[in-house]
Amino acid sequence: MTDLKTQLSEDFILRNPLLTASGTYGYGNEITDLVDPELYGGIVTKSISLNPRIGNPPPRIAEVTSGMLNSIGLANVGVAQFLAEKEEFLANYRGKVIVNVVGSDEDEYLQVIRKLESRQWISAYEINVSCPNVRQGGIAFGQDAQILGRLVQKLRNETGKFLIIKLTPNVTDIRIMALAAQKNGADALSLINTVYGSAIDINTRRPKISTVIGGFSGPAIKPIAIAQILKTYKEVDIPIIGIGGISDGADVIEFLLAGARAVQIGTANFYNPGVCIEILDFIDKYCMEKKINCLQDLIGQAEV
Repeated sequence: MTDLKTQLSEDFILRNPLLTASGTYGYGNEITDLVDPELYGGIVTKSISLNPRIGNPPPRIAEVTSGMLNSIGLANVGVAQFLAEKEEFLANYRGKVIVNVVGSDEDEYLQVIRKLESRQWISAYEINVSCPNVRQGGIAFGQDAQILGRLVQKLRNETGKFLIIKLTPNVTDIRIMALAAQKNGADALSLINTVYGSAIDINTRRPKISTVIGGFSGPAIKPIAIAQILKTYKEVDIPIIGIGGISDGADVIEFLLAGARAVQIGTANFYNPGVCIEILDFIDKYCMEKKINCLQDLIGQAEV
């Protein structure tokens, strides 16, 4: 058997490189009747804000060619209810628990972190500065390097937990944002969040989602994600977690070769909840065939 462990830092080691992508797996316990979440190296929770958010009005999901549009608007139960209802399950989860945190302003991010910081079962925070379908906060933090740097620095001062910054591809040069995050204390980067997308119903002549423009995910964005990782990998010293259009084991290998140390499975969970089983089986067979004993030997090895 291949050693599937992946190391993001001296103290942050995943039993395998697969994580759930925030917003595609709930808080971890909602899908246990379909697949065992223990198969993953870790769970990235649905975004958590200070107070509950109802999100955007429907319709807020639409299937489109090679993917899906979503305009959920970061709907969530808020940090207090999250702890009251989800802590028991997550505290007993044997993989890494990564809480995705969102805010409308700097203070909200900081308040959420303060309310979570004492929980030892939380291994890391993934800071969402890249959601394209909310009116306040969200992507604004991920499109200005100075604003992002200030936020990361303040978050770093609040926590010693592993700090991951989730970046948007909807910028001129993602490397500038990556370097700003690294300089100000980020431990890792998640690349990429969804890209801008829209669709129109030709019969009603109306947009298929209420906000008109939302986040596009699925297989079609994989080449975009690979390109952004290839560019960023050469510029930063902190690990990259790859996201975007992963559908099978070959996609995971491709992300690792591009420079990702771990990956997140997102849209694929909606149409194939057991995709992680297929991916892990493929990775093991691929590594045996290629005589690769340790998954770490693949990272960044694309001949570019």
